[in-house]
Amino acid sequence: MTVAGHPKALAGVRVLDVTHVMAGPFCAMVLADMGADVIKVEPPAGDSTRRMAGAVGTDSPSFNAVNRGKRGLVIDLKQPEGQQALRRLAKTADVLIENNRPGVMARFGLDYQNVVALNPGLIYASISGYGQTGPSAGKGGFDLIAQGVSGIMSVTGEPGLAPMKAGVPLTDLGAGLFALVGILAALHHRGRTGVGQHIDTSLVETGIALSLWEAAEYFSGGGIPQPMGSAAHRMSAPYQAISCADGFITLGAANDRLFRQVAELLGHPEWVTHPDYATDAARVKHRAALADKIQAITDARPRSFWIEQFEAAGVPCGPINNYEEALTDPHLRARSMVVDVDHPTLGRIRSLGSPIRMSATPPSVCSRAPLLGEHTESVLAEAGFTEDEIAELRRIGVLG
Repeated sequence: MTVAGHPKALAGVRVLDVTHVMAGPFCAMVLADMGADVIKVEPPAGDSTRRMAGAVGTDSPSFNAVNRGKRGLVIDLKQPEGQQALRRLAKTADVLIENNRPGVMARFGLDYQNVVALNPGLIYASISGYGQTGPSAGKGGFDLIAQGVSGIMSVTGEPGLAPMKAGVPLTDLGAGLFALVGILAALHHRGRTGVGQHIDTSLVETGIALSLWEAAEYFSGGGIPQPMGSAAHRMSAPYQAISCADGFITLGAANDRLFRQVAELLGHPEWVTHPDYATDAARVKHRAALADKIQAITDARPRSFWIEQFEAAGVPCGPINNYEEALTDPHLRARSMVVDVDHPTLGRIRSLGSPIRMSATPPSVCSRAPLLGEHTESVLAEAGFTEDEIAELRRIGVLG
């Protein structure tokens, strides 16, 4: 739905989504939410996420989570005829996104240099584990590996315990978002110059780029950052999980003013002038002792009591929800962060909405992901393929 008759923000932008699993599909899905015509290009067997838990045939909740709003096209890129078909499609595309291991698209003759020769205005985005250049470029990359290589796992979890992966795939989703930023910037640049470009980002570099505080601590001589458990902020305290009588809340007293509010609310205004807690730097140094003092008080009352008290005092806080609590939160429901979509094989499915609010061209998130190859014939016909050409491609197995 558009506002006041305006087209979607990316209406008229055609995207070839030659990606699989998560980082690339997520990037392309956000473009589809914003109105781009995204064509999901899959091999005859389909994206591997189609066979994840809960699958019905070639459809699964996991595939739908990162592929809504797209049109589905099957092409076997291992066959020369399939490679030629994608070249023809690329001639009229605005964006091509791929997240294969570096070198794969070149073997198919579908790398940036080959494809841009057919369409100089094409924006070609590559997402990989380590990037297109450098000594590790040829290595495969998964979120788990990237979290380890980038240092994220070394600072996640409790001190003294084994390294721990972040609970959500930060580098996968982050790489998709960085690629998205590059694509939108490149579209703006092309609007001025008519010239496309190659975008290259990776999971490992995403992990590094998100490690702002950790890098600052190391670069400034603070030593090698260590895991801090729920004491989540390296530069401020208290900023962490705090225990209560019936569970945990988060408490974000991240400056002197907020700490004063906490100290007064808990009945200890003398903490504000105590040399161990008088400044943010002092509180960081003595964060464990400070947390013990706070929890000796908060453990006596339930979460709801302390949330009410801290919120009334203007101190940022909140419950630590499980995902059932988070996904049924009235505020998130009011913000349309959970949507229902009808699917021909999975029935009525529930998925996440878009966190982006746009007053004139809001994203649309209420369309399902395509069935495997659902729009193959129509997409090829739009690109100028004749019925006979499509039938021949079907006969030799290029279209599955």
